[in-house]
Amino acid sequence: MKRVNRILAHPRFQIYKEEIKKWEEERPYCGHDVSHLLDVARIACILSLEEECEVSKEFIYTAALLHDIGRPEQYAHGTPHQQASVKIAAGILKDCGYDEEENAAVLSAVGNHRDAARASQTPLDWLIYRADKLSRGCYVCEVEEICDWAAAKKNQVLTY
Repeated sequence: MKRVNRILAHPRFQIYKEEIKKWEEERPYCGHDVSHLLDVARIACILSLEEECEVSKEFIYTAALLHDIGRPEQYAHGTPHQQASVKIAAGILKDCGYDEEENAAVLSAVGNHRDAARASQTPLDWLIYRADKLSRGCYVCEVEEICDWAAAKKNQVLTY
């Protein structure tokens, strides 16, 4: 988990984390702060254990921490955040000591976390995709009625 801690301390991670915070200050919907990222990681770890996926905790946390890092690019320029996240995450992963094979696995999960068909390609992709959805508390959300998510995407039941 040393490399995960390097990600958390990485200057670009810190910059993007702060940019997301600024962009979402007035936003009434779910946020993409570190709490969300850690919720995704924890839920994915639980799913992995329950389903005996044998995906390492380090890879789960790595993908979860980086899956929304491109949000500022989406807010500022309309770039799909999963695409922007892949580009940003690639540099952070390299700086934090991940090799090419590890990068490919993590970047796949980051890039596929919004697409169910593509996310089912690898266990890590599928874990991050599902954990991202399960992390949302739509079942107790105060702005659920005005949320632009399709009803089918909303987490309407408490699963854990």
